[in-house]
Amino acid sequence: MKIVAISDTHCRHKSVKLPKGDLLIHAGDLTYKGQVSEVTDFLQWFASLDFPHKIFIAGNHDFYFEKANEAAVKALLPENIIYLQDSGVTISGINIWGSPVTPWFYNWAFNRYRGAAIAKHWSMIPADTNLLITHGPAFGILDSVVNGSHVGDKDLLRKIDELKPAVHICGHVHEAYGRLKRGTTRCFNASLLNEKYELENAPVAFTL
Repeated sequence: MKIVAISDTHCRHKSVKLPKGDLLIHAGDLTYKGQVSEVTDFLQWFASLDFPHKIFIAGNHDFYFEKANEAAVKALLPENIIYLQDSGVTISGINIWGSPVTPWFYNWAFNRYRGAAIAKHWSMIPADTNLLITHGPAFGILDSVVNGSHVGDKDLLRKIDELKPAVHICGHVHEAYGRLKRGTTRCFNASLLNEKYELENAPVAFTL
């Protein structure tokens, strides 16, 4: 399966040039202010794309998904889109899990304090997960900000080392766009915007 991953488009999605693939993943921060109008515009675009499968999670800017109840979110979603919020789906034998949660920072959406509060979310990830999508990165993996500090989550790193998924996709830290391998896990930061919120990076593509 050819997978294309993007993240952190912040309402710039219509300017993104996508390669062809079987599965398109957006790893959160599809909006800028988290307003329903921004969400609706993104979903119309996302639904129109020529991919057999399309999955997205929310990010810390996407307040709508945190504030709206499950029924409201479901009513807004086009039928050909899968939204994951601490939940999973299996596509062509690939077990996929997604979470919007990030460590607490200025009271953004889906923020959790480091330690027990955020580890509770990682404990939900099934042991047989092949492809893990989280909005934020794990500590030390594609998580360096401009001053060189690592802002990823250590509990998420421990969970990745424990479960060893084939792939981990994140975003959130715009300046940490890229890819690397940790053991047997391929890690991707798919942020398309740079730290100045300029559309600079290309979608990530790989096979699984």
